[in-house]
Amino acid sequence: MTQEKPQLRKRGAPDFQLLILTFLLVGFGLVMVFSASSSLTISSEKFNHDPLYFTKKQFIWAILGTVVMFVAMNIHYTKYKKLFVPMFFFTVILLVLVPFTSGINGARSWLQIAGLGIQPTELAKITIILYLSALIVKKGERFRDLRTGYIPVMVIVGFVAGLIMMQPDLGSTLILVATSALIIYAGGASLKHMLGSFLLVVLGASLVLGANSLIKSITHSDAPQTQSSNYKMGRIMAWIDPYQDPEDTGYNLIQSLTAIGNGQVTGTGFGKSIQKLNYIKNPYNDFIFPVMAEEFGFIGTSLFLLVYVYFLWRGIIIALRCPDPFGTLVGIGVMGLFAIQAFVNIGGVSQTIPLTGVTLPFISYGGSSLLIMMFAMGIMLSISRSVNQPAKQEVVKSVQIKRDYRRSV
Repeated sequence: MTQEKPQLRKRGAPDFQLLILTFLLVGFGLVMVFSASSSLTISSEKFNHDPLYFTKKQFIWAILGTVVMFVAMNIHYTKYKKLFVPMFFFTVILLVLVPFTSGINGARSWLQIAGLGIQPTELAKITIILYLSALIVKKGERFRDLRTGYIPVMVIVGFVAGLIMMQPDLGSTLILVATSALIIYAGGASLKHMLGSFLLVVLGASLVLGANSLIKSITHSDAPQTQSSNYKMGRIMAWIDPYQDPEDTGYNLIQSLTAIGNGQVTGTGFGKSIQKLNYIKNPYNDFIFPVMAEEFGFIGTSLFLLVYVYFLWRGIIIALRCPDPFGTLVGIGVMGLFAIQAFVNIGGVSQTIPLTGVTLPFISYGGSSLLIMMFAMGIMLSISRSVNQPAKQEVVKSVQIKRDYRRSV
């Protein structure tokens, strides 16, 4: 019969819920950036007295991110099995260049490219997800072997994490390592090997800190600590007791907790946060969640967290439904990255964990972060298109043809 032509399986539509949730989060982020920054920029000549100064910049990045997301969505996710190699080397080159730039607050995390500030660390997060997923799938059963499978993967993670620590950026390092651990576990790594790696890291860190303290005690060094070391130690001490140094190391956390407390149940109302008025430093960035909590209260914050959790759950479901192990690992890695970074941000400003200075995905001001996060969502939507791929249409058509033939007979 002429109808028996080989049918090419078309890719399905992207997951509509995940797409809408992404736009909702990005849109809400723009609203919160405006609320958190407008009162500061309108009163400052530095920002041309423009209440939309940061909002307009974030909007431009959101447009660029949308374009990147749709492009990535229309690239079959399996293509990244080949693209991850050049992406990895490009990321490593950028990370190597970062320590030679001028620092901000004791950290060197930015590169100026064509007048734009780029954070290579953000690109490293998604690159390591693609790299590990492809490598684990390629190794297959050999991945469970310590020497030929597990150790080479851990060397790659340690190498990238080491480059980020040179900036230094402890928060991003922890996020990258935690996301990598999630992918490695999902890829079938032995829990015994993972526990051994964790103990080695703890032991190594303890030895380094102990040796540093011993050298200082032997040499009786009275030289002041570097700004970077003071900065990190101050955050740890502030987490333990922010009121021990309320004017310096504990200041930001105290203002953050005050904002969260001021919100109470229903909040002060949109745009009516008090703590964002030169109390919280950079309220539109790392500390945007306390502003949200103050303006929308417990009810509004809980609603936001429910939407965010549903967004994460929807992405994980798509990843688990993907028939390809590579797609499953990439999907788990991407959604794990969002979950871990959101926990680190919210946990830091609420004194659950020490402050690390990372953005709240889709919500905080930050062009590099938003662009990479939307690129990651493009990959997730590409995976969802394969999950939503139509069933074997050729089988359905052949059955229909046979039924029509029997009727004619």
